[in-house]
Amino acid sequence: MKATRIMAAAMLIAGGGLMGHLAQAQSAGLGRTDVLQHDLGIAGREVVQARVDFAPGVMAPRHSHPGVEVAYVMEGTIEYQIDGNAPVTLKAGDGLYIPDGAVHSARNIGSGKASELATYFVEKGKTIFVPAK
Repeated sequence: MKATRIMAAAMLIAGGGLMGHLAQAQSAGLGRTDVLQHDLGIAGREVVQARVDFAPGVMAPRHSHPGVEVAYVMEGTIEYQIDGNAPVTLKAGDGLYIPDGAVHSARNIGSGKASELATYFVEKGKTIFVPAK
């Protein structure tokens, strides 16, 4: 977690807005490790990948993204709630498509750590994590 905070501070100083937005989304028991950020070859769009680690019982609060998210559960059991839909429980090896702008949350409902690989196909230059109102 300390390394993530140091990296976030360095990226903010260097002018990298992505890390700053992701760092704001972190809370106790919820960690993010950026894996990839790259232009898509579609004007104004980029792909971003991040590993998200959840301590037992921890929830990523309701939020949205300026594009599509594809979540792949690498470890544990995570319950996803996309507004307007019934909750979905995924275990390691399962994936979920979250539509552009859909407000959602995710919670580790297992007794151990849970991790997902989150892949975002988003509008370049926009805040990637938008807290729900």
